[in-house]
Amino acid sequence: MSQVEKKAGLLRRTSSSKKPLKEKVVLMYDEIFKEDPSKNNPRFWDELFLMKVNLEYLESKLESVDGEEVQRIQDNINSLFHHCVQALGEEHQIKVVNALQTLCALFRGVHQKNKSASGFDIINMLMGFDKAEQRMKVHLKSLCLKLLLCLVTVTDNISQNTILEYVMINSIFEAILQILSDVSSRGQHGYDAVVLLALLVNYRKYESVNPYIVKLSIVDDEPTLDGMGMVVHQALTEYNRQYKDKEEENQGGFFSTLTTMVGNMFIADADEKLSVQTNEAILLALYEAVHLNRNFITVLAQSHPEIEIAASPTTPTPTTPTTPLGTTPPSLDMMNNPELPLDPNLQTSNLLITFLKYASIVMQDTKDEHRLNSARLCLIILTCIAEDQYADAFLHDDNMNFRVNLHKMPMRHRKKAVDKNIPSRPLVCAVLGMEALLFHVFGFVFLCRRCVQIIHKLLCYQKKCRIRLHYTWRELWSALINLLKFLLSNETSLLAKHNIFHLSLLVVNLFNMFITYGDTFLPTSNSYDELYYEIVRMHQVFDNLYCMVLRVSTNTGQWKEAASKVTHALINVRAIINHFNPKIESYAAVNHISQLSEEQVLEVVRSNYDTLTLKLQDGLDQFERYAEQPKEAAFFKELVRSISLNVRKNVSLNTLSQDVLLKEFSTIS
Repeated sequence: MSQVEKKAGLLRRTSSSKKPLKEKVVLMYDEIFKEDPSKNNPRFWDELFLMKVNLEYLESKLESVDGEEVQRIQDNINSLFHHCVQALGEEHQIKVVNALQTLCALFRGVHQKNKSASGFDIINMLMGFDKAEQRMKVHLKSLCLKLLLCLVTVTDNISQNTILEYVMINSIFEAILQILSDVSSRGQHGYDAVVLLALLVNYRKYESVNPYIVKLSIVDDEPTLDGMGMVVHQALTEYNRQYKDKEEENQGGFFSTLTTMVGNMFIADADEKLSVQTNEAILLALYEAVHLNRNFITVLAQSHPEIEIAASPTTPTPTTPTTPLGTTPPSLDMMNNPELPLDPNLQTSNLLITFLKYASIVMQDTKDEHRLNSARLCLIILTCIAEDQYADAFLHDDNMNFRVNLHKMPMRHRKKAVDKNIPSRPLVCAVLGMEALLFHVFGFVFLCRRCVQIIHKLLCYQKKCRIRLHYTWRELWSALINLLKFLLSNETSLLAKHNIFHLSLLVVNLFNMFITYGDTFLPTSNSYDELYYEIVRMHQVFDNLYCMVLRVSTNTGQWKEAASKVTHALINVRAIINHFNPKIESYAAVNHISQLSEEQVLEVVRSNYDTLTLKLQDGLDQFERYAEQPKEAAFFKELVRSISLNVRKNVSLNTLSQDVLLKEFSTIS
């Protein structure tokens, strides 16, 4: 045998004769079962949750403890449990995951021990029975929800989170609904439950059958749907309140007055000061409920007194928020109060009104990506609502009138409306009032397209049911014509990214709807006169549009067919212009008037209807129903990714509710 072989054999015999070294985490577990480990090492608990968990060893250690030893180390077990809970509030993801695994080992190990002869109480061993019996009924729900939110958002793309396969197979859907249907648990945990549900619904929704989508679509339990609506309503109301507070802050004092004097040049900058962080997570929950469940539409319409949300008197709001505005749940006192005293003099509200106010705020400034996403999602939600027959019936109900103060960006020519001056009208007027917000989304063709499609769907319903809505239609016509002007002015830059001819076609066909079917839904014959007046008054815009689409449609290129459709759609608009313009000019010449008044032009219009010839156009009252896939699939994938990142960032921060949780758990030791 060679010298090397002898040495190798000697080394092997020496190594095998020694006991294997214990992992550091195992040594730390042993310390917990002996004495208070933090006495000798103040950083013991911080270090523990940075170590990879040894589940088998910890569980077996708990099972091996005899009755007398349990009494001796119970305080240490309570301390381990307490520090696990504390670690769940860490921003360090490794600590959160290790704390979760340690808790799992604690529960399993103690449960197995409970089956033995000693029969001691699981709760007592974990946290002290006398201190935790009542508290854990409430806070374990909160703890579980926070844990689940951490688990769901552990990856940027939740569809790549394989842990969720377990949650798909072992559904927690019913547990979430139970939280939402119970007044008490909803007040404590409703916000987290709704956000969790919205995320779970979006797990691999385009790749496989998601049981949460199926189950959400068939929920018909009224208390559950009402509870979900209550949570969404309070979260959106909180956002609106924060915006209003910021708005009032910027309006008070000498500095604000000085700013107003010179601030018209800086309106965009001033609006940025009013920016409040949007809440896409709660908006996604509202979308999924409206899109998937027809029963939820009734929740949108339920009226209740309009009351400003204030902070709970028992939990004062800190002067400086510790989390971004708009990401924290509303105050618990409102969430716990489903029924409020009705006052005949009190303005009533509902979820739809609160949502419209929210939408009007986020659409004022879409430079920020989150606000742009919120605006897009708001318009998709309104699209789903406009397609629903029950929602349309409620929106147009003449017996259900509301004052809805939509937020509008300040302009030199427009003063801020006072609530009491806003007329009480059917809710559809507020939805149509969103047309004023078209001015703020001109740069985003996809948002403009959604706005126009929503208006078209509402007009189709009005035509079908012959509803003559008392509405100032001229404001809408003016906004649509301004949209066409914008498209014409920015043809080159917009065509590089968008099919502006499709949007132009939608706008022109809206005018065709009024021209062809206006007699079924316009309130009076004067409305028709005003329509023709606006078309003639702004004829230059339609003439320029015709020139553009004619130029593009006569040349070879990718937009040839799209442009030719607009050319055809302009037939009646051009017929009106070509019919009335010569007669208006003749009237002015005969009467020696250089510039006609509006009333004089209207008189010419009324006197010359008989000789006007128009062509009947088919399909004007037909529309393509909304489908999430394929057109919006990419948007929702990115939106859910953004929400996941935001939830992950905020779920472990010390929000008010988690402060209460940790404070109460600090006594469990």
